Amino acid sequence: MKLLVVVLAAVSLCASEDIPQVPGDNSHYVEGVSRYIWMPDGEGAQHLVDLHEPVDESVLDERNGALNEYWLFTRRNSNNRQLIRHGDVNTIRNSNYNGGRPLMVIVHGWNNNGHSGLNALIRDAYLAVADANVIVVDWRNHANSPYNTAVRAVPSVGQHLGDFVGWLLSNGGGNWNNVHLVGFSLGAHVVGNAGRRGGGRASRITGLDPAGPQWGRNNNALRGSDGQYVEAIHTDGGYLGIMDPIGNANFYPNGGRNRQPGCSNSACSHGRANYLFASSIRTNHFNGRRCNNLSQAQNNQCTGANLRMGNSILNKRGSGLYGLRTGSNWPF
Repeated sequence: MKLLVVVLAAVSLCASEDIPQVPGDNSHYVEGVSRYIWMPDGEGAQHLVDLHEPVDESVLDERNGALNEYWLFTRRNSNNRQLIRHGDVNTIRNSNYNGGRPLMVIVHGWNNNGHSGLNALIRDAYLAVADANVIVVDWRNHANSPYNTAVRAVPSVGQHLGDFVGWLLSNGGGNWNNVHLVGFSLGAHVVGNAGRRGGGRASRITGLDPAGPQWGRNNNALRGSDGQYVEAIHTDGGYLGIMDPIGNANFYPNGGRNRQPGCSNSACSHGRANYLFASSIRTNHFNGRRCNNLSQAQNNQCTGANLRMGNSILNKRGSGLYGLRTGSNWPF
């Protein structure tokens, strides 16, 4: 009898849930309501995520971020990483790190790693326009956990990153005014926590379609006080990305949501933020117009003052909501 009750309960649960059947189709999803959502990994494969799945506490502790790896790229080693180990000064001395140059840090999202395409895309764009230090953060040990577990790991990963940047500047030279932290999806919230750990001193933080599921009203989410200037580029708001204006400046290209031009699903729209940002570094041609409210931004009705979206300018400043239109193919 007990077994029958369990079976009937499971059948009832399945019948009451809108479980999407088409990989990548998130048209069913309602933020804060839906239980399931499709999420892509670093190779573009779709995974059905259960947002009610219990967190795996066994892999979480205050030292989650101690497993981060930090890969240095410069114009002298643009394709071959140099591993810098936090606490080992010799790894700085034996690398091409130069404290007199800007420092850009790139952080991937869920089910990605340091080899994921977004890192090379942004790294190469930045090194094309600036003689700089680029650090790619590999936090795969927790990024490749079930989604809810990875969400819980974000604060520690970010705090350890913030400590690493402070240590690198102290031992290798440089200062926070030359630091630009960039993160995609969950990585956007990682760099928010890193900036917070650094006392909000980073000159600039860019969140590329900051992750949405589990991040509404989350105190660990990216926010405007995490750096001297914090911007968010929203491209899949309400699905994989957050729609809320969480930075100082918030850009909503093509309404900030699915479907972005040339995209057929939210996974493509989510990842479009990376391509728009990389293009903006190389060309700085995206002109945002200030919006009076979020509704104007979502409906491409913004006609106010101008602010460029993205680019590599370290001392960039601005605030407000901005809308703009882009093309469907590179350079958009």
